[in-house]
Amino acid sequence: MGYVPIALAFGVLAKTGGIPLWGAALLSGVVFAGSSRFMALALRGGGAGVGEIVLATFLVNFRNFLMSASLAARLPGVRGALRWLLAFGVTDEVFSLVSLRERAPSPMEVLGLEVAAYGSWVGGTVGGFVAGEFLGDTLRASLGIAIYAMFVGLLVPAVRRLPRRGAVAFLAGGFHLGLAALPGVSSSAALVGGIVLGSLAGAWGYQGEGEGA
Repeated sequence: MGYVPIALAFGVLAKTGGIPLWGAALLSGVVFAGSSRFMALALRGGGAGVGEIVLATFLVNFRNFLMSASLAARLPGVRGALRWLLAFGVTDEVFSLVSLRERAPSPMEVLGLEVAAYGSWVGGTVGGFVAGEFLGDTLRASLGIAIYAMFVGLLVPAVRRLPRRGAVAFLAGGFHLGLAALPGVSSSAALVGGIVLGSLAGAWGYQGEGEGA
């Protein structure tokens, strides 16, 4: 239920942005990451090149390396195609559900979660695209706020658990705004720069705390 509203919003926005139905469905099916799909739409609308979109998507989704490594430790013995399939289906929500369980889940339980999530993303995208035919221009345009709402929804719970994460987020935003104000720096380059500099600042801060402890 949590996936469907955002997927519907993405389908509507994809239609508004001139992407055909097959393209929206393919993007949802191949790039199984909600934030990256919205970001790709925004960067495409801003005139970013394919290379810039791919690099920004890679940086935003780099956390999946850590989540996949953690889940792999909880699922020993999984090999071959099933291992790759489970790795593809890792999302923030799936990782949270699996990692919070006291008992290590079976591979089939994890796969069931991922199939439900994947079907919701792709199906919701197609449904939103079709529903866009019947929505007015004002309502379609207003759905652009979905990307910001989703990021806020991801950030606020994390900041409540660990306030210093908010400081890292504000630093990254400050770096982005500073770079975007420089002459000759595109919005996509400023986004990538903000991600890299914010991540480095956050890593340096955590390292300092560890050394102090």
